Amino acid sequence: MADKTLNTAPARLDKAFETEELDGLRLATEGRAISLTVIAVLLAFLIPWPGVVYVWLQLALFMAIAIAHYMVRRRGHGRVWAGYLFIGLDFCLLTYTLLSPNPLLEDRWPPQMELRNGVVVYYFLLVAAVSFSYTPRLMVWAGIAAAGAWSIGVGWIVAMPATVTPFHEIENATDAALLAQHLAPTFVDTSVWIQDVVLILLVAGTLAGVVARSRQLVIRQTEAARERTNLARYFPPTIVDRLAQLDQPLETVRAQPIAVMFVDIVGFTRMVQRSDPQDVIALLREYHAWVERAVFDNGGTLDKYLGDGVMATFGTPDRGERDAANALGCAHAMLRAADDWNATRRRNGLDAIPVSIGIHYGDVVLGDIGSERRLEFAVLGDVVNVASRLEELTRALGCTVVVSDALVTAARREAPAESENLLAGFADHGPHPLRGRDEEVPIWTLRAQLAE
Repeated sequence: MADKTLNTAPARLDKAFETEELDGLRLATEGRAISLTVIAVLLAFLIPWPGVVYVWLQLALFMAIAIAHYMVRRRGHGRVWAGYLFIGLDFCLLTYTLLSPNPLLEDRWPPQMELRNGVVVYYFLLVAAVSFSYTPRLMVWAGIAAAGAWSIGVGWIVAMPATVTPFHEIENATDAALLAQHLAPTFVDTSVWIQDVVLILLVAGTLAGVVARSRQLVIRQTEAARERTNLARYFPPTIVDRLAQLDQPLETVRAQPIAVMFVDIVGFTRMVQRSDPQDVIALLREYHAWVERAVFDNGGTLDKYLGDGVMATFGTPDRGERDAANALGCAHAMLRAADDWNATRRRNGLDAIPVSIGIHYGDVVLGDIGSERRLEFAVLGDVVNVASRLEELTRALGCTVVVSDALVTAARREAPAESENLLAGFADHGPHPLRGRDEEVPIWTLRAQLAE
């Protein structure tokens, strides 16, 4: 069941994001290791011995939290809760590290002085590191956790009996008295704390927006790649790029001359009746594979599968300089592929499978049909019906390929020299009646033998 679930586009996208989140967490862990190393070296020059040892132990705890977070996620656990837990632990430890006294050093100034050293910048560093998670909600949580932890730390210092804040009353509120209050070692400016909290939340919110935007871009790129892959199932690579760039349905309804080809397996109905369903599907997949390859290699468009039949067009969605010649070239490529396929089948003790091909050239109607919810690019007109009838005619005439004289004329006009080589082996059969038509259609036929 899990494998089937992963076959859906949302599941694949979610799995891709989970992989990227883990990779981002790995990068964040590696980045933290580098940052903590730099900080450890810097603090060795700023904090006297042995006080620096205590700080190094706290830096080691930061590294341990990062490693633990990565290992939990790497083992496939805690995608939901691990981020919240370890991010919260990070900011709690950071607050304790920055504001608690160092037991290996003698206090030389009041703890209120720690708030004047600009230590809040470390909160921004940790908040920024969370962006590697590629998860907007974790960015928001990081901002809340940072603002909360910093507020608790500042609140703890403000609650100390000796702390002075702007809210303390001064008997003679002169400028000199206010200045003296601000310069007092135990003074804490709560307005700066409010500013720090607001900035932390704003930075986290901005980064959450950036991460959300990045996720949307990834989703759009994934959808575009999926759409391009789907287009590549029907159109040759030269046309896929153009179609993928269109924001609207292909174009307005129009008429233009194209070549239409129908390919079919002769006797497929009888074959199905005496074969296992799995063998039938396997056979169709092999058959469709080389038919598709021949169509695309010759600049054609795979219009649709019709069970054992295939409809292909040459000159859609845009006309080419040699659509009719390409259709003839595709017929020859299919015959060669069919010979190779049947030769392999015979070596494996299987029966050879004959195919039949019909091609016509002329004006068709092109356009999108359907509703807004589902559109299909359609090729409509008498040319399509005639091509289908020509393919059916191969049984009655005992040949492999039947093409219209209109196709031959167009191919000779497009590529005079090459078309004669392509028409080698074809016989001019003259006008011939077709089922459902009053007028006869001039045709050419080719008899191809199965490979022995």
